[in-house]
Amino acid sequence: MISFYPGPSRVHDEIPAYVKDAHKLGIMSINHRSDVFVTMSERTITLLKEKLNIPQSYTVFFTGSATECWEIIAQSLITDKSFHFYNGAFGQKWHEYTHRLHPGATAMPFGMEEKLDAAKITINDPGVICITQNETSNGTQVPNAVIRRIKKNHPEHLVAVDATSSMAGIALDFKAADIWFASVQKCFGLPAGLGLMICSPDAIDRAAVIAEKEHYNSLTFMTAMMAKWQTPFTPNVLGIYLLMRVLEDSRPIKEVQEKVVERYNEWVKFLAKRKKIAHLITNQTTHSHTVVPVTGEAATLQEIKALAKKEGLLLGEGYGEWKATTFRIANFPALKKKEIKTLMKILKDF
Repeated sequence: MISFYPGPSRVHDEIPAYVKDAHKLGIMSINHRSDVFVTMSERTITLLKEKLNIPQSYTVFFTGSATECWEIIAQSLITDKSFHFYNGAFGQKWHEYTHRLHPGATAMPFGMEEKLDAAKITINDPGVICITQNETSNGTQVPNAVIRRIKKNHPEHLVAVDATSSMAGIALDFKAADIWFASVQKCFGLPAGLGLMICSPDAIDRAAVIAEKEHYNSLTFMTAMMAKWQTPFTPNVLGIYLLMRVLEDSRPIKEVQEKVVERYNEWVKFLAKRKKIAHLITNQTTHSHTVVPVTGEAATLQEIKALAKKEGLLLGEGYGEWKATTFRIANFPALKKKEIKTLMKILKDF
């Protein structure tokens, strides 16, 4: 079954071979304090910075998931207030989770057809600005330029960005924000169970000033361990090894983005010609390039999903309020051109 689910999604074809290699090399049994792990950790982070254009001064951490990063940010970088800009379910969940730990967390929702206007955003109170860059639930995104302008207008604020379903699929401007995070089961084309958190020197300095040390995943503790290319806890060693292997074979992010955007444009043109289905979002300036949401009548979508399943294709269910009237198509790098053609063949009569 080929998964077009927007995470977990299709993994790279080479993953089974990499797992066999890991078994032969004893990677699954190594101690995370060993020299073998330290070498692998350093190699993986070096590759991440090289392939994704992450600044050398930024610190990369391994976590269990992107959701865990919500907690780390709330614990170690927010003392009172945070400001959450979102237009969908996952951004809202980030706000709601943070609000449980800090009642000062403020929701800043905007419409899913609305392009966020950085020029109209003014935050005077101190706190962390939180932006959901790619909203998986409805297939929208906040462009790099908007995030960059928000940070420029608020130099004293830390800016945190959820890039869960876009990192490794599009070129992100990491200098435009202080904290970035994602999980690997989307654009990285890996099995679930590993998250990444990327912090600027300013974020690391702020964590040191706050000096929160009450949790196993306190950022101060994580920073001290990552100085030795280690983690405070036993990490997903196999996941890190697989990430390293995938990165070794990956093209630079600029080339990956070109392929992703080309395929996105093909989807937009294709859906514009359909009579019974359409892209959920009419404002193309807000479209995600990595998640394509398709809307139509519930009965039509059920028929499509059944046909796709017969062809060995799994489509992503709609999310939240759009569950019955949408399905979502992952436009992740691991998906093959022939698989996309097969799906388009199924959809062409609708």
